Amino acid sequence: MSQGEPFNLNDVQRQLRRHVESLRAAGVEWLPRGEPLPLGLSLGTSIAPAAESLAAETPAAESSLFEIAPTSSASELSLESRRQALAVLTDEVKKCMKCAGLASTRTQTVFGQGQVGVELCFVGEAPGADEDAQGLPFVGAAGQLLNKIIAACGMKREEIYICNIIKCRPPGNRTPLPDEASNCRGFLERQLELIQPKFICALGTCAATNLLNTTKSLGMLRGKFHDYKGIPAMVTYHPAYLLPHRSPEKKREVWEDMKMLLARMGRPVPAKA
Repeated sequence: MSQGEPFNLNDVQRQLRRHVESLRAAGVEWLPRGEPLPLGLSLGTSIAPAAESLAAETPAAESSLFEIAPTSSASELSLESRRQALAVLTDEVKKCMKCAGLASTRTQTVFGQGQVGVELCFVGEAPGADEDAQGLPFVGAAGQLLNKIIAACGMKREEIYICNIIKCRPPGNRTPLPDEASNCRGFLERQLELIQPKFICALGTCAATNLLNTTKSLGMLRGKFHDYKGIPAMVTYHPAYLLPHRSPEKKREVWEDMKMLLARMGRPVPAKA
């Protein structure tokens, strides 16, 4: 509605109803309070009566969407609310077309795997061919090695959240371009905010530099903890780098990193991997 256009209450009601129905279909049960928008309505007309009128017309089963919740950060939401928000975010990522080259070549997006509220989150670089085919992160050869690393730490994959810096496979499994990582940055930040892991482990240079917003080398980032929005984050080699045709000798260094992580987490440190 542009400046000077007459205010049409019926149009506003229809738009609100469609928006509410789409939110309900996505599993959203409440609406956060936001700042009033400067709509520039003529004659000082307020949009509030339209919302109140629509709420009055809405059946009881739908009215909960009009119960305005106080402004809350993700840390204040219940586990169930965060699960619902994560499902909505997953659907949003599926529709993303920001990177035309990736969107046109992907089979599907690969959002992540795991539950909200986990203790540890592994963040990798990008989906590969196997991940693109299955829609799950780290299911190829590198994923099988990551499973062994997790097991050696005395944990199960089901206890951990796993995701990548970007959600689409780059053609030929190339390294994500800076603009691709930038386009996915908002999704990653919202994802981690909803998951709320107690610790993060970045796998490989691409994941580490993008997550921590740094240009430092992996060698300079390893061996210490960094801060990601109040969450302790450490860096180690990507499992793909440890495969037999690359640098399997680096497995020992990864194990040293894992022992450091386990100690910080307060978990028992196995004598050997």
